[in-house]
Amino acid sequence: MASHALRLHPLLFSAAAARPAPLAARPGGGARRVHRRHSLAVVRCSSSAAQALKIKSIPTKPVEGQKTGTMFQQENYLANWIQALFNSLPPEDYVGGTLVLGGDGRYFNKDAAQIITKIAAGNGVGKILVGRNGLLSTPAVSAVIRKRQANGGFIMSASHNPGGPDNDWGIKFNYSSGQPAPETITDQIYGNTLSISEIKTADIPDVDLSSLGVVSYGDFTVEVIDPVLDYLELMENVFDFQLIKGLLSRPDFRFVFDAMHAVTGAYADPIFVEKLGADPVDYILNGVPLEDFGNGHPDPNLTYAKELVFTMFGSGAPDFGAASDGDGDRNMILGRRFFVTPSDSVAIIAANAQAAIPYFQSGPKGLARSMPTSGALDRVADKLNVPFFEVPTGWKFFGNLMDAGKLSICGEESFGTGSDHIREKDGIWAVLAWLSILAHRNKDKKAGERLVSVEDVAREHWATYGRNFFSRYDYEECESESANKMMKHLRDVIAKSKPGEKYGNYTLQFADDFSYTDPVDGSTVSKQGLRFVFTDGSRIIFRLSGTGSAGATIRIYIEQFESDASKHDLDAQIALKPLIDLALSVSKLKDFTGRDKPTVIT
Repeated sequence: MASHALRLHPLLFSAAAARPAPLAARPGGGARRVHRRHSLAVVRCSSSAAQALKIKSIPTKPVEGQKTGTMFQQENYLANWIQALFNSLPPEDYVGGTLVLGGDGRYFNKDAAQIITKIAAGNGVGKILVGRNGLLSTPAVSAVIRKRQANGGFIMSASHNPGGPDNDWGIKFNYSSGQPAPETITDQIYGNTLSISEIKTADIPDVDLSSLGVVSYGDFTVEVIDPVLDYLELMENVFDFQLIKGLLSRPDFRFVFDAMHAVTGAYADPIFVEKLGADPVDYILNGVPLEDFGNGHPDPNLTYAKELVFTMFGSGAPDFGAASDGDGDRNMILGRRFFVTPSDSVAIIAANAQAAIPYFQSGPKGLARSMPTSGALDRVADKLNVPFFEVPTGWKFFGNLMDAGKLSICGEESFGTGSDHIREKDGIWAVLAWLSILAHRNKDKKAGERLVSVEDVAREHWATYGRNFFSRYDYEECESESANKMMKHLRDVIAKSKPGEKYGNYTLQFADDFSYTDPVDGSTVSKQGLRFVFTDGSRIIFRLSGTGSAGATIRIYIEQFESDASKHDLDAQIALKPLIDLALSVSKLKDFTGRDKPTVIT
């Protein structure tokens, strides 16, 4: 088995066109509810070992453009990709081995699970561990792979994109350490989709995903597992659950969690209610995972988590609020009428981790952030005197550093935060980290004493490290050609720029297209974001991003550092307005796209 880890870019397509190949019967559609309550069940076992596994070879042909963001329009689209994956891996990495399978509960996942299972059997995989009802959060898949020493795992998710018959579906693959894939591997799989001619599939019945149990067909076994148990055990090893339970049991502390009708709804009751004692009536919003996420957009930000934002900024707001996304790897943190930016969140967690979280009792080994994320974490690394890394957007870059023992805590401004307990970002981990910080700060507070709040923790952090004002403007579903023309214009501006040039009241330090050399394996990536960095530390960054199937997303990141505590109360949009105006002027965004306002402001 290879020791490196693999995760593919999401293979995305519209579920409206998701007509499965004749590899599995399609069950009835419609939104299905799944159980939120955590339970232990007697495992049932059955076996068809007396029958030899019958393998069928199904002729197929390549489907053009099977890369990230493509649409599912033709028969065998998913099956081709799964077979291309097996064609790309060394046989010793899967033949007779164990693979994990699960997803975020979106439309088509249960059908896809049957297709994937049969192709895995057809290619010699020994065992599939699949979450009950096809559910496993992305962090849980990584945790199960690592605990059970599996060869890898499939994650059926289009991340934070909408689900349902007319929206996105996607799939990723993680290898033996649960780590996202290097592009060299994803490119190889894409290359194999261009020449594929047959799909190997086992002639076995559909697996009952609704009940825990083991079923065997010849030398191939499928085990339906509890989606929560392994992940919960890991969280209990990372955090002091008794400390957190002490906070949540206080009558003067209120907590609300928004699962956005996505996969973390399956984890919320077992962790927050059954283990930590949160109020089962008031604490959870949108807690039942649905195939269309309740017709919502499961992206935990101020725009799409409207119900949580309304609750936290309304009268009688709880003390602490949090949300997670479709597949459970992102998070948003809120205090009472107070929003914590993801850039500040990872910095605050890192600054408090050694004191509040047992897993980090010896201190973090190193800290890292994605390039567009604000420099707040840099200042924490400097004070703690630990190594710091600035990497391109993409969790795979953190994974290499973790595997080399160089990194403990990391984050992205796109609401992703995590540590080396797994090799994925982890939404519930971030919520538990914040609960740990609040519990530690309030452990000696007596009834009736004012509690240290989320806002208090953030303001104390700014007083110590300074405040990095930060905002991101997202222009979603822009016409791709226009977006690319805007980026070309900006590259032309950068090519002609010189240090010392004036941009309004700002003096240019440098402008470039960010590139990165991995300090572990020496690999390099380029064209990771256009940067304008000014002499006062202010930054403007432009990127084309997004995993949706419609158009391009232009992201503009604006950052300005402020050491003067008297200015820390400024609204970020007011503090950053000169830089925002400069970004729009330099990019000529409205001229190229016709857009006069962003879809989302973070």
